Amino acid sequence: MSTFRDERKQFYEQIDGFWSDLYGMEYALWDVKKETSETIGRIRTAAERIGHIFYKTAPLLRNLDDETFLQLGFPPESFTYIRLQTLPFESVIARLDLVVTEQDIKLLEMNADTPTFIMETFNINEKVCKAFHLKNPNEACEDKLREALQKAIKAAVGSFGKRKAPHIVFASHGDHTEDRLTTMYLQQLSGFNSHFTSLDRLRVVPEAIKENGEVVVERGLYDDQGEKVDVLYRQTYPLEHLIEDEDPLTKEKVGQLLMKLVEEKELAVINPPSAFLLQSKAIMALIWGLHEVRHSFYTEEEHQWISTYFLPTYMEEDWFWQQKMNYVKKPAFGREGDTVEIYGGTGQKVDEDQHKTYKDSVPVYQQFIELPKTVVQTEQGERQVHYMYGCFYINGQASSIGIRAGRQITDNESYFLPIGLDKEEEK
Repeated sequence: MSTFRDERKQFYEQIDGFWSDLYGMEYALWDVKKETSETIGRIRTAAERIGHIFYKTAPLLRNLDDETFLQLGFPPESFTYIRLQTLPFESVIARLDLVVTEQDIKLLEMNADTPTFIMETFNINEKVCKAFHLKNPNEACEDKLREALQKAIKAAVGSFGKRKAPHIVFASHGDHTEDRLTTMYLQQLSGFNSHFTSLDRLRVVPEAIKENGEVVVERGLYDDQGEKVDVLYRQTYPLEHLIEDEDPLTKEKVGQLLMKLVEEKELAVINPPSAFLLQSKAIMALIWGLHEVRHSFYTEEEHQWISTYFLPTYMEEDWFWQQKMNYVKKPAFGREGDTVEIYGGTGQKVDEDQHKTYKDSVPVYQQFIELPKTVVQTEQGERQVHYMYGCFYINGQASSIGIRAGRQITDNESYFLPIGLDKEEEK
């Protein structure tokens, strides 16, 4: 008689290119949280409205002065880059992190530039639902993701207007399983003739190399086979880290050179520069500030959406002290719960993430909201966990939904909890 652990292992081992365990620990649960179609509908409606607010705000952000960009946490080296709009959409693949209860849906943050959790929700969730005889709430979302990737790559190629057969490269950290396999999944899904390589094998040629007056190597980005890259898809390498990258031999700032290539249309990147513009959590403080004064930039309906779905977010913590309200301090460019701290209404720290990677990042302060709890089945038995929904926003449309389950501060050790609908339930 097979055990629960054997069943889980047997199921996930049959899926090529997926990481059911991470860091030597259980990641993908052999369990499903049942949802109603009404809840799924509420989440997607919220995501559409929240995404609309971010997209509407993007052109306003592009026109901000340098001082305001600094206050929002953007590195000075990125100012020219983030003012670019290279594609007809602000982000191709973005993810909204949401707290969902029967009463409310609240936005925690938007990852517009380097979202993870893609293969889990767009592909694996369907396989788990089938095994549990449930309906997949993300049905047809993978097709939409494929279309979005193809549309973005075609738009990126079109922005050059000069190369008939563009060289498309998908790149990730070669030694990071989740990053690498997610990138390879997207590469396969795109359907384009393309090449995969690790980020550390890309090389920037800052100036054309000439021999006898003839250009033998054009300036540009080159892959590990020495081919010039026209379109680069990078999965999770944060731009704020890329900016600091140096060539170990020449000491040149290769990340900044790469951004220069994008500015001069020698290279197109996905997600586009505008996605990094929306990545800073300080944007939520800007949106909330405009909402608080009922600024005419947003319509009355949009103000209602902000009031409904956004949490009070500021660049200072004073407001929370005055209200004696619990709040969260999070880095403007943090990821995976890293460096997040939770404070009580009198300013005392009550919880924090042990990692401090982003301690030098500009902080934002957001009203604390308790994540709901549920019981999940793990290899160690039943466990009570906090859970949070991620809803993808693909080329401006709400898409696939998934759940991360773990601590109150959702970190990179959280579980992937599949979601399903009862087949008998009407849509």
